[in-house]
Amino acid sequence: MAAEPSTKARAWAIFDRIVADAARGGHHRNPWVKDAHGNLGFEPDYLTLKRLLGVPLYLKAPTTTGVPALALDVWISYELRRAGFGPDAVWPRATSPRILPGPIVNLLNKLPNKERQALWKRLRASPPPAGVAASSANILGKNYLKQVDVVMADWAAGPELLISTKRMDSSFGKNAANRVEESYGDAKNLRLRHPLAALGFVYGLRSTIFDESPDKAEWLIDLLQKLGREDDAYHAVSLIVIEYGDHLSVDDASDDQGDGEDPLAEAGIAATDHATADVGEQLVIEDAEVDAALDNLPPVHLPWERVPPDLRPERFLAEMATRVIDATPVTMHRHARALRAEARDR
Repeated sequence: MAAEPSTKARAWAIFDRIVADAARGGHHRNPWVKDAHGNLGFEPDYLTLKRLLGVPLYLKAPTTTGVPALALDVWISYELRRAGFGPDAVWPRATSPRILPGPIVNLLNKLPNKERQALWKRLRASPPPAGVAASSANILGKNYLKQVDVVMADWAAGPELLISTKRMDSSFGKNAANRVEESYGDAKNLRLRHPLAALGFVYGLRSTIFDESPDKAEWLIDLLQKLGREDDAYHAVSLIVIEYGDHLSVDDASDDQGDGEDPLAEAGIAATDHATADVGEQLVIEDAEVDAALDNLPPVHLPWERVPPDLRPERFLAEMATRVIDATPVTMHRHARALRAEARDR
């Protein structure tokens, strides 16, 4: 009897279609724009973000599956590709395997078709070859490994961009602050080993916190703002407030509303069953199932009036992209540079 695809496998199939539909033929609209005063800015694709955020609600995916937080990872990596960074340079990639080093991609592109297809099949197997392809990226910081959600890394340059995401939809009383405090320590750990990498943090927060715990929301926003001003922590921080109907809420068995990550496994202490973790994505998800999901995605709203300007994604994405470009020679990331220059010279 064939195994049933996991919730994460189903989510990936829908995420991939949403991203593909947003970039017909693999072409993205230039996200860089110039305002009336000549200032260059980044214009995110919020329509795609709302569609991606609707996927875990449609699947009724609890936080323990990692799917609600994964929607943020997929969108950020999509936006970085819109900014002109290579489709294989930004992880998670838009296709499986989600983590694949650039030299492997270069090798695949140079192989004859028959050999290339055979190698792709092996890379997409479950489990994939250890140390070659993976479903998540663990980066060594000063003192411990840390799973980083969105990554740009190169064999020669090392990590160029490291973005961590957290999401909180309930249990705001203690856990919302805990996630930010944990991330501060993670930032120090990563920054001390990779000082030139663009380091960012994105926090997804359900809008109900403003009604349930307004004082906690005010304190949390202030903390996020301070987190982005520290010289030895994140270069930029973003807050995404997510609003959806109460009838779409998913009851989690655990009170610890995190993002489904295992801190011990991230640090290399607890063993990870890669076969179990990766096998779901290899199962075939029928197109009809994806079509039905896209036709019935629950509505998600993004109340930006709740988010201060310095925590908006447009500022965050501009800062991340600019830092990567400024920290590398002009011979690298040529397409990303060209898109910025095109908008600037209009």
